[in-house]
Amino acid sequence: MACTRHRGLKPTATVIGRSATKRAEAKFWNGRGFSRFTIAVSRRLPPCENPRHSLNFRVLDIKLIREKTDFVRSRLATRGAGDETKIDELLKLDEQRRKSLAEVETLKSLRNRVSKEIGALMGQKKIAEAEAKKAETKHLGEQIAALDKQADEAEAARTALMLQLPNLPHETIPLGKTAEDNPVVRIIGEKTEYTFKPKTHVELCESLKLVDFARAAKLSGSGFLLYTNWGARLERALIQFLLDLHVTQHGYTEVSPPFMVGEHCLVGVGQFPKFKDQYYGVAEGDDPKNLGKLYLVPTAETPVANIHREEILPERQLPVYYCAYTPCFRGEAGAAGVGTRGMIRVHQFDKVELIKIVKPENGYDELEKMVGHAEKVLQLLGLHYRVILLCTGDMGFGSAKTYDLEVWAPGQGSYLEVSSCSNCEDFQARRMNLRFKTEAGENRFPHVLNGSGTALARLFVALLETHQQADGSVIIPQPLQPYLKTDRISA
Repeated sequence: MACTRHRGLKPTATVIGRSATKRAEAKFWNGRGFSRFTIAVSRRLPPCENPRHSLNFRVLDIKLIREKTDFVRSRLATRGAGDETKIDELLKLDEQRRKSLAEVETLKSLRNRVSKEIGALMGQKKIAEAEAKKAETKHLGEQIAALDKQADEAEAARTALMLQLPNLPHETIPLGKTAEDNPVVRIIGEKTEYTFKPKTHVELCESLKLVDFARAAKLSGSGFLLYTNWGARLERALIQFLLDLHVTQHGYTEVSPPFMVGEHCLVGVGQFPKFKDQYYGVAEGDDPKNLGKLYLVPTAETPVANIHREEILPERQLPVYYCAYTPCFRGEAGAAGVGTRGMIRVHQFDKVELIKIVKPENGYDELEKMVGHAEKVLQLLGLHYRVILLCTGDMGFGSAKTYDLEVWAPGQGSYLEVSSCSNCEDFQARRMNLRFKTEAGENRFPHVLNGSGTALARLFVALLETHQQADGSVIIPQPLQPYLKTDRISA
């Protein structure tokens, strides 16, 4: 059953979750006056009405597909991408593999029996009969080898097909096809009213010499940025502010991962094979044989979520919270907006990522907390934003449930996504073979969560456009002032 409770919300209203016990009004000095922000004290999102708990499978393992075929088909169908049509072929390959393996076991048992008979015949000096039995075992060995090959081929084809199947959307996710069908969960703050026409971030970056778009294109082509002077310092300050906030106030452990990873890490989080054409492969020198052994990270999620791949963690170690800064590299082939001036869609941008590895029973509570951690960034920076629940057709490949945070950019006259927080349940854990051992000795797959905490350069854009002044300067929010040692950027 899809959640329909929030679908009637209008984006002009300030909405606070019903589970919040208090409301608080915060004020932020924007250079002209105080902007008011209504903030829910409780960070839990409102529960959906009529949740279904009777069938709570989320795992794309072959046993689930065999036993709950119609369920898997129906959940995949809600994504609207046609993945449910692959199930019949998948089950056919699975049956071929199982049939071949069963025949192999039968033939191996027969070969063992014949081998014992050969020994008995040799002891009885029945050489001719023993030789005939030896020929029989040789033939059985050839049959076994052929069936093993068939089983391996069926398993390889089945695995390749399994890797193409996305995660199953949580049953409380609203049905929909595009972003237009995403319900607004809540809106925090109000759009700033200006006595002048607000400039775009491009105009502000050029007048304040924060980003040199032309020279960036000269260096690397379109879709890249060259931060300069106060722009470079502001970008660095934002990264440091985000890391400090999540480490000191939200309890994450900071890590600094490699900026290049192997293909297995991209497969582990579900970015490969589906999105392989969108990422940058790396070659060492001019040797083409090395191309594709490593890839530039599209997000810190890729290396950080894989830190414990192929490990069995003790239950007492959970939950694990990591945060990390990395640049992010994305080709986004065919993406609208790449190649145009500005910072909205670029091939390289900075991001602070949040990762959680938690026990399955805590996965969705941890997701609500993660959303609150990302929201705190926007609240402290005095930015107006809304929280969106993604519908089935707009969700990411590996996600079971996703919330997006969209910040208002006055110069654009639109909302920009700056954070996406998802619970992938045990979809990624299975692909990475990451497990934890319970106190009872059972090996289980944890839930793996990821969230932007948050992404730049869109946060950079919203901050400039929101806090711009009539004289062309930009007020620096108080939490950033200790990092920048100034309260304003002026020409």
